[in-house]
This record gives sequence, structure tokens and C-alpha cells, in this order.
Amino acid sequence: FSFSWQTTFQDGGEEVEDGAVYNVTLKKVQIQQAANKGARWLGGEGDQLPPEHTVRQYETSKIRAIKAGTLEKLVENLLTAFGDADFSYISIFLATYRAFASPRAVLELLLDRFGNLETSSHGEVENLNSLESEMVLRVEIASVLRAWLDQCSEDFREPPDYMCLLKLLDYLKNNMPNSDMESRVQNLLKQFQSQEVEAVDGFCSTSSSDLVDGEELEISNSEEFSSFQDHIVAEQLTYMDVMLFRRVVPYHCLGSIWSQRDKKENKNLAPTVRATITQFNAVTKCVISTILGTRELKIQQRAKIIEKWIHIAHECRILKNFSSLRAIISALQSNSIYRLKTTWMCVSKDILLMYEELSEIFSDHDNYLTSRELLMKEATSKFANLDSSEKENQKKSQKRLQLQKNKGVMQGTVPYLGTFLTDLIMLDTALQDYVEGGLINFEKRRREFEVIAQIKLLQSSCNSYCLIPDQKFIQWFRRQRHLTEEESYKLSREAEAAADTNILSPKSQKSMVKRISTLFLGTDVFSPPKEQPLKSSPIGGSSGESTDSASVSSCEFNHSETEDVCVTPVSSPEDPLKKGSISSDKGSVSNKGSDSSKGSGSSKGSIFDPGSGLDSGCISTRDLGSVPSSVPKELPVYNRQSGGSCIIRVSMDGLHASVYKSILITNQDRIPDVTQRALLKHNLEPDAVEDYELVQVISEDKELVFPRDANVFYGMNSHVNFDFILRKKA
Repeated sequence: FSFSWQTTFQDGGEEVEDGAVYNVTLKKVQIQQAANKGARWLGGEGDQLPPEHTVRQYETSKIRAIKAGTLEKLVENLLTAFGDADFSYISIFLATYRAFASPRAVLELLLDRFGNLETSSHGEVENLNSLESEMVLRVEIASVLRAWLDQCSEDFREPPDYMCLLKLLDYLKNNMPNSDMESRVQNLLKQFQSQEVEAVDGFCSTSSSDLVDGEELEISNSEEFSSFQDHIVAEQLTYMDVMLFRRVVPYHCLGSIWSQRDKKENKNLAPTVRATITQFNAVTKCVISTILGTRELKIQQRAKIIEKWIHIAHECRILKNFSSLRAIISALQSNSIYRLKTTWMCVSKDILLMYEELSEIFSDHDNYLTSRELLMKEATSKFANLDSSEKENQKKSQKRLQLQKNKGVMQGTVPYLGTFLTDLIMLDTALQDYVEGGLINFEKRRREFEVIAQIKLLQSSCNSYCLIPDQKFIQWFRRQRHLTEEESYKLSREAEAAADTNILSPKSQKSMVKRISTLFLGTDVFSPPKEQPLKSSPIGGSSGESTDSASVSSCEFNHSETEDVCVTPVSSPEDPLKKGSISSDKGSVSNKGSDSSKGSGSSKGSIFDPGSGLDSGCISTRDLGSVPSSVPKELPVYNRQSGGSCIIRVSMDGLHASVYKSILITNQDRIPDVTQRALLKHNLEPDAVEDYELVQVISEDKELVFPRDANVFYGMNSHVNFDFILRKKA
């Protein structure tokens, strides 16, 4: 006989128990047996059955996955999940339980309630005799504890008392004496006790406290920086990024954890994520310091440094280091660098094309679809998949990639962590923590685990890197004194006076090549650039920030444009939608309560921001009454997203919900655009965008608060009414 299997799944509805709700799925397996010589066995006489006659047998099994439950039921389910065929439950629980319980509470339930045979009410155990009960329960608990220590050993790092670890050790001594588990816990306790209390101990940092005696922070020396080879710089940045990313504790990224970081009592919350952000901002500021730090540089010399950083970014791309790659791109798009018109004109065309291709990786189109797909594509690949539309760049890329392959060592992938932080914060905001009956919504945790699993996969891939630290570069990197926003802007003005900065802002800022190309077109500029430097934002955001805010910056840095120039786009007379002027207004996620720029029309943001990216053009204030050019042909309607657009209702805070204005939005609209149109509709000053926040009403006691530069179309909850409130910031 030969066999083949075909599996189908069928929704089996829900099962409700005391304190728990389960989703039931029926798994139907069809087994086909091809009978050649088994005719008699099948009931046939002689050769009555054809040689390829098949016998179909069906086997149906039930899969129960807990949907919601009390903490006690969720912990009990750790012991029964395998019996219910919910094989991923333990991993999901361990990765997300910190959002609704403490390690101590879970451990006490697991060991005291279910680990005590005399008081255990575990249903599966009650039907067994005493000896079998002890063996089954011991195996189940050992399996859960082993998974806990394997996947989340940091949960037990509670200096100086280590209460949970000592409780676990006491349980093992009494119930599993001299076991491998007991030895493992003892070793873990010794390891924790021998390490420093600070969770960030040993992390790469750029603070002055890391400098050896006698060293001081210094402004970058361009000659010393130029002495480092491009691939060496990229490798060292990758080395530092890998060390930090591998140490990220996944639950630190959960929206319910990370969104609490700006409260005063949480200044030490999520240290592993903060360390990654600090490194990201350090790379960005290092780029700016090397370009502007030396006043004596000539235009051509400064252009060479920009070219060098683009080459370094390309090397980061080859190394699949998307964190430093994005940091460099962000720095080159910052105010003080972007405005260097003459300097950019001296950058070679080939390198500008390379820069354009690197920038396109982080295009915000379709919720950063390009970077997301590329990240997942390369997550487990041995080497980078490089494509270039420019032949010369393609040759260089393939040559460098071949050198990497010749070394015979696989590469990992370092992601831009802000993407995952944004996803998790939006999930936390959109989904309820508890459902009817006060049960913990575990479906929410399953959704969060989908993101956490990606982080873990990328962390595992980082073990493939084989990089050796170069202490000369690392010490140089740590010695750099980072320029403040005002300092960098002042130096930029000194390098190229205001009179020379009438650079034409294009209607779309997807690439620097498009910006630079306008320098050679001789297009007239219709309004003068604004040259006031922006105020710097307070470190760490406002203490009064909403816990649902999605900004992830621990160190605020300007990512907006001060040269906000309006130009007339090239369009045909027949296209009335394009007659309005286009305003290039770089926006980014910002903390509520942070200072906004005055007199520049710019928005505040951070270099490391999950919601920020390469910006698309928006209709200017004079054109707010007309329909945006991105409106699809299909007529949009209220309460349904269709064809990339929809209609939302926006009411003012304090007024009755029936007093609303209908606003048309598309999949290209961001918070500043929608807020501005809503203000105009309500006969308010449209320039006061920074003073308002836009929230979606989810229920009577639940709101969805959008990040400063979020895409409203993709960020909104499409399963509830499209009702929004425009509220003045506190």
C-alpha cells in the first residue's frame, strides 16, 4: 500500500468553561490507501477491483485554543495545552504574560496551586491514581519550567533577593532533587549574583562615562574619520548593533510595557530597548558631526564625507544591518544636512543614485511595505539580496557581496526596531486587554506574539555574524561630541549662508536624487525659505504624555524641514486637482507635550521614530477645500475603506458627537494632513496643527490615540465606527 494525507480545518465554534473561553477547530485528516494486491482484503473477489482502487479513511481531532480566561485558567492551560493540541501556547504565554501578570504571580500559581498534589484540582490529574498523578504532573511542570528558563530566563533576574529563583530552587529540591533542572537553576542564580545589578551593564554606549581616564569628548576630526575604510566602519557599527539587538528582551517591546516608559517611576523601564535607541541616535549624530563639525572644510571636502557615509550605508546594506542603514539615511535627510545645496551638487551622480535606492528601502508607501518585505525576505537568508537599477552600482554591489561570500561565513539580519515597536503599540491600543466577564483577552496576546516571534527570529539570525571589534574605531566613535540641534543648524548656516539655500522642495521627498535634480533645472522658487532654527525638544518626552503615544525616542532630535518651500507642481491645465501648491512638510511621530517649532511650519520628531520615514507631499493650506489628487475613482463612503479611501467623521472635543464634519482621507494621508483639514472644516486656524491631537473613538471607555505622523488610513480601527475627536493637547 502507498499512503497520502490531506488535511482540512473546520471552525468548531467556542467552548465556555468557568473562567475560560476556548476557540475550537476540527482537524480532519483524509488518509488515502492505494490498493494493488489487496482486493480480497477490500471485500472484492479475484481481480474485480481496479489496480489503483483507493480506500479513504477519515480521522477527526479537536484543537482547543484558549481565547480568554482568568490568570489561574491561563496558567493551568500551560499544563494542558499539549493535550489540547495548542502546541504554541506555552511560547506565546511566556513571551507576553508580563503585560498582565508578574513572574511571581505566575510562579506561585504554577508551583503552589498546580504543583502541590494534595491540593491540586487539575482535572486531568484527578482521574489518575496517585502514582500516575505525580508522574504526569511532574513531567508537565518540568516541561513548562524548562521552556521558561530556555526562552525567558531574564524574568528571574530580580536583584538583590532573587525571590522567584529561590522559590523555584526550593520547589526543585523538594520535588525533583538532584535533577538537571535543579543544577541549572543553581547555576543561573550564581550567574545573576556575579553580574552587576544594572540590566544595561556591558552595553555599548556613547556616553562620556564609557571613556577611559584622560579622554574627553571631541568634535569629529574629518581626517581621522576619513582614515577608516568604509567596510570597516560598517562592520563596527554592525558589531555594536548586533550586541545590543541580541540582548533585547522581547517583552520590553510590548506596547503595554514600552508605552509607559516616559512616566517618572519608569525611568529604568525596558533598558534593552533604550540601549538600542541610544545607539541608533548616536550613529545619526555621528554622521552629522563628521559633516559639520569641522568649520574649515571646503565644499568639495564636505561632499566627500557625505559620499563616504553613503558608501558606508551601502556596506551596511550588504551586511543586512537595517538599523545603522536607516540611522545614516535619517541623518542625511536631517535639517542641517539636507539644506546644504551647494555641497549636494558636488556629490557624484552615481552615488546619488545609490543613495536614492537605499532611501527607497524605507519608503512609507503601504505602511513601509518595502522594508517589511525585504526584512522578512532576508531574515534567514545567508547573504543580502542586492538589486540595483544602475549598472555601475550593481557591479560594485556584486563585487562586495562576492567578497563576503568568499569568507564562507553566513550573515544575520539587524532590523530597524522602531517598526516592531510601532506595530506592538498600535496592537496594544486597538485591542482590549479584557473581554466580557473580566477575562484576560489572550487573542490579543496571540496577535502580539506574531510580532515578537519575528524579533526572536531575527535575534537568532544574528548569531551567524562573525565580527571582531576594532577598538580604534570604537574608541573614536565613543569620543565624538554630538552636536545639539541648534549647534548643527548654526554650523550648517555657516557652511552655506541663507542666501544660497533656495533649494527647490519637490512635491515628494522619497529620494534625495529627486531633490538634488531640481538644482539643475533652474526652476523658480515662489516663496523664500525659512531659516529659523527649531527649538530642541526635551529629552525623553513629556511626563504628561499619553501612555498610548507611539513615539519611541529616548533622545529627541530634529527630523523636520525648516526650509518649507511651496512650489507649483508640473501639471497639465486639464488636471484641476493639481493646480494647488504642494507643501513639503516633513512630519514625524512626536510625544504629546513636546515643544513645537515656532514660525517654521515644521513638526517636531526624533531621529529614531517608528512612525517616521520618507515623506510624501501633501496639499497646502490654500488647497484644503479641494479633493486630494490621490483620491481613487471609486466613490468613498462612511464606515468602509474602499479603493484606498474612506470618509471619517470628526467632532471637536467638548461638543456633542452629532456635531461633526465629514473628512475624506486616502491611504496617503497622515495625522498632520487630516488634522489640518478638520480644523479648517470646523472654522479653526489650520496652522494650529501642533496644538491638537486626533483620536478615534473605539468605545465609551476606549480611544485610539495616533502617533504624530501615523498613516490614518492604515492605523485606524476599521471594525468600529469611523468616528474621531479633535482634542486640544493639555
